[in-house]
Amino acid sequence: MPLRDLLRHNALGIAAVALSCPIIAMGLTTLIGYANTPGPAGLSPVTWPQEASAARSHDRQTLLLFAHPDCACTRATISELARIMAVARSRIDAVVHVVGPGGGPADAGPGHVWRSAAAIPGVRVVQDRDAVEARRFGARTSGQTLLYDARGQLAFSGGLTVSRGHEGDSVGREAILAAASGETSARAVTPVFGCILFGDE
Repeated sequence: MPLRDLLRHNALGIAAVALSCPIIAMGLTTLIGYANTPGPAGLSPVTWPQEASAARSHDRQTLLLFAHPDCACTRATISELARIMAVARSRIDAVVHVVGPGGGPADAGPGHVWRSAAAIPGVRVVQDRDAVEARRFGARTSGQTLLYDARGQLAFSGGLTVSRGHEGDSVGREAILAAASGETSARAVTPVFGCILFGDE
């Protein structure tokens, strides 16, 4: 290949790389931004609502986790719940509410969220088909976790992961384990990273 053609060929390659770098950077920035953007925060009742259909434990902490059946990000949350229960199962009564159609065993078959949550020792899984309990407890985002003490007072509200689909140490897990041990947590509220549980009506 003549030198002139070789230089032209290399210049085109360099130009293509130079043009693609900003596009790649923009894509990565978008992905990182999405992963670190929490879902909408709901306002959870500070005292266990009397009209709740969920049963509250009177001698242990009660943990409620609200999950969308198709939210991939919630898989990490379920893994974090398993870690919590491995340590504090004797002190926590845990119930996972799978919200909306497609969230129960009567549908086309239980999905990953239902199956993985049900496999955790000490965890009960129930279906919240019309998001009745989610609305009642102010849960708007999949992964929203609430911990109520034996008196029915809210001890923790938030997520168990530090970003979407990320497993590992988190303020949420530490706060729940601290509350389950009778300690006071410096932060009782954390952001929730997941899909929206239901649309506004």
